[in-house]
Amino acid sequence: MADNRDRSWAEPYKIKMVEPVQMISREERERAIEEAGYNTFLLRSRDVYIDLLTDSGTSAMSDRQWAGMMMGDEAYAGSENFYHLEEAIQKYYGYEHIVPTHQGRGAEHMISQLMIDEGDFVPGNMYFTTTKLHQELAGGTFVDVIIDEAHDPENEHPFKANVDLNKLEDLIKEKGAEKIPYVSIATSVNMAGGQPISMDNLKKVRELTNKYDIPIIHDMTRVAENAYFIKQREEGYEDTPVKEIVREICSLTDGATMSAKKDALVNIGGFLALDDEELFKKAQNMVVVYEGLHTYGGMAGRDMEALAIGITESVDEDHIRARVGQVQYLGEKLIDMGVPVVRPIGSHGVFLNAKKILPHLSQDELPAQTLAAELYLDAGIRSMERGVVSAGRNPETGEHNYPDLELVRLTIPRRVYTQAHMDVVAESVEAVYQQREDITGLAFDYEPEYLRFFQSRFKKR
Repeated sequence: MADNRDRSWAEPYKIKMVEPVQMISREERERAIEEAGYNTFLLRSRDVYIDLLTDSGTSAMSDRQWAGMMMGDEAYAGSENFYHLEEAIQKYYGYEHIVPTHQGRGAEHMISQLMIDEGDFVPGNMYFTTTKLHQELAGGTFVDVIIDEAHDPENEHPFKANVDLNKLEDLIKEKGAEKIPYVSIATSVNMAGGQPISMDNLKKVRELTNKYDIPIIHDMTRVAENAYFIKQREEGYEDTPVKEIVREICSLTDGATMSAKKDALVNIGGFLALDDEELFKKAQNMVVVYEGLHTYGGMAGRDMEALAIGITESVDEDHIRARVGQVQYLGEKLIDMGVPVVRPIGSHGVFLNAKKILPHLSQDELPAQTLAAELYLDAGIRSMERGVVSAGRNPETGEHNYPDLELVRLTIPRRVYTQAHMDVVAESVEAVYQQREDITGLAFDYEPEYLRFFQSRFKKR
């Protein structure tokens, strides 16, 4: 078919295996969400019709990846699949050394323990829950240096993940470069709504950190999606292949943590990638204590093979265009329906503006958590809160952190759902929006110490 943007497009794959799903009755959904304490994480998957909780480990693998799984070398040491993975990372990302981990959290733990000392400060372009917690457990304090536009869900800035260079340099001058172990840079910033950082901004961050001899550690979970936005939005990159943009992004950093369960299209796995050989040797030694031998970390050989193939597929032009395109499709439908969402539409999900949808609920009434529960009740759609519950408590005062953004994330797994599923989701969101004034809030019923959004339970007020 000719490349005509005015004509309909289809997913660049065809389906050869299906997993049946069903929508249980309204009465059953009411019982299920009440038993789950109004926390969508505690629902059983069999009770969910369309699962938009996360894109982490929920994507569909390709026939080539499944074929690669059959080539798993499960040797305890020196697995052939490790070397295939190492080669793929060096080819597409450019990092010299890799340490495989069970998922991104393992890499976050290692880099935090290896680089952060008590009393350090870690600047970054908006926090992510697990990243920030690992930094705090290592004795550091996360400092948000993202541009102000990122905290405004209605601002149309095309690169809301950009670093405010003045904020960053002011922090370095105030605390001293020796108290900044590294700058934490995420591509496609999750908590901002899947928003990208521009290549120009990243180059300026690199120039500034070079001035003070501070490394950059890259959270590259969704780097291909960020690269696609650079191709679409940044002057000079419109004709550059996504894979080349990905490689350039990585070249501006000193190392990376990767949850391969997102961009790289696998159900489990991750790695720590480093250019510094001495730091790599320390990480190699550390992984044996916490994950597994340095040639498998927390992964089976078959999973490393699927990951090596997934890295290649993640930078395919047709794949990334369709992947982000499906997210844009849902977002544009909701905008046309008048539903308040984070704009511009991000890379991996559509983020509903719960503050705007439920303005009669204060943040103490947990509007995003409430909205996520209501979406499940309406049509069996599972989504995720990204607001005051996810933000946790101030470790010094014990009070809630109150983020500017109070969001519900409709996260689209890769290669899983059709456009018809997106239509069902949009209609459900619209239905809930239309009866928003009748919705009442929630209160905490149980709260764990760490990462409370995973396991907290709530009750109706």
